[in-house]
Parts: sequence; C-alpha cells; structure tokens
Amino acid sequence: MDLDEVAAVAAGGVIGALARYAISTAWSGSHEATLLINVSGCFLIGVLYTLVDRKIPRLFLGTGMLGGYTTFSTASVGALDAGLPYLAATLFGAILAVWAGSATAGVIKR
Repeated sequence: MDLDEVAAVAAGGVIGALARYAISTAWSGSHEATLLINVSGCFLIGVLYTLVDRKIPRLFLGTGMLGGYTTFSTASVGALDAGLPYLAATLFGAILAVWAGSATAGVIKR
C-alpha cells in the first residue's frame, strides 16, 4: 500500500464530502440538490480524466474529491413512483455529463 496514494484519496475525500454536505445543506437536502451534485461531479470527472494523466492528481481529484462529492447513496427517494424517474434521471444525466465534460476538455486540450 502506497501511503502517498492513500493520503491523496483521503484528503480529496474530505474535501468532496464537505462540498457535498454544504450544497445539500444549503438546499435543505432536496433531491434536486443531490441530482445536481451527482451530475456536476460526473461532468468534472469527464474533464479530469481527459486532461489529467498523472496518478496522484487523479487519485486526489477523482477517486477522493469527486468520489466523496458524487456518492450515489441517495439515489432512491423511497416511493417507487418517484424513485424510478429520479434514478433514471441520475443515471442518464451522469452519463451525459461525463461525455460532455470529456468533450469540453478535449476541445480545451487541443
């Protein structure tokens, strides 16, 4: 186990989790805030993995920070009729966001 890698993930995770908490608290823990957090984080993941090749920055920013920021632990809202559309919006939004982030970063990288 490489302690530099563990430290990068841990430090990034703290920052990402705090950012997620701050946004969800500011929006009173609404499901819209969770969707915004997950989709915006996926956009940033697309940007990150297109622009950054080095291992430690990827671990800090991707696995740590964005991993802590974009947890999908709140993907269900309890009721099946509300939960399924929310889950679908989260999954499709996340996939589109990663694609958009990667495409945007690809333009910047040129």
